[in-house]
Amino acid sequence: MSPSLESPLFANIRIVLCQTSHPGNIGSTARAMKTMGLNRLYLVRPKHFPSSEATSLSVNAADLLETAVVTETLEQALADCQFVIGVSGKERSLSQQVMTVREAAQEVKSVAMHSEIALVFGTEMSGLTNDEADRCHVLATIPANPEYTSLNLAQAVQIMCYEIRMALTTGTLHYQEKAVDLATQEDLERFYEHMREVLEHIGYINPRAPKKLFERLRRLYGRSRLEKEEVNLLRGILTLTMQPKKHDKY
Repeated sequence: MSPSLESPLFANIRIVLCQTSHPGNIGSTARAMKTMGLNRLYLVRPKHFPSSEATSLSVNAADLLETAVVTETLEQALADCQFVIGVSGKERSLSQQVMTVREAAQEVKSVAMHSEIALVFGTEMSGLTNDEADRCHVLATIPANPEYTSLNLAQAVQIMCYEIRMALTTGTLHYQEKAVDLATQEDLERFYEHMREVLEHIGYINPRAPKKLFERLRRLYGRSRLEKEEVNLLRGILTLTMQPKKHDKY
């Protein structure tokens, strides 16, 4: 791939760190990103930022720290994203699609030209929470020694970014020439809230204990990677469920 084509592809990808405890990991993450050509860093409620330690460990990637976007919630960090990958080291009982980081990089390759993409990492100690994982379309894992799978946060970011770079700069790009207008996370969150209201209204879910069923519904629709038009169609059905129209029989 020529350098002129690299920039727009990489420009659509962001790294999102959730509630990072140690500022040094933020700095090391910035360094890992920049060496692989990524420069969009989002920080969700970091414990200590900005920080001189983060700047020191970023080496020559302090510019990424200066332009980092800090948000209060993961929802804010993902609002305009159309494809979200959660990088997780845990085995989960969730029904989301799980793939290796190499496979995930190939998925990124197929949509990078026309979609905003987020790679989400959890805290250093416990990784992604279930709620954070629920906001991801797929989960990616790093194959490691089963007897010792522990990776530093910045190491995990480095591996994911390397796989992304290899996918985008080698072989043939198979992206769709005509952009598919995928729904953003903000579109999906509004749809989920609309669906929750309707399902509670018709008595399908108990408003006092909706969590488990609703998590499954979120994962069901999340796997589908809905287009914006499809979300509008589904919301139209929800609206008519609450306010049905009468049609003449024929």
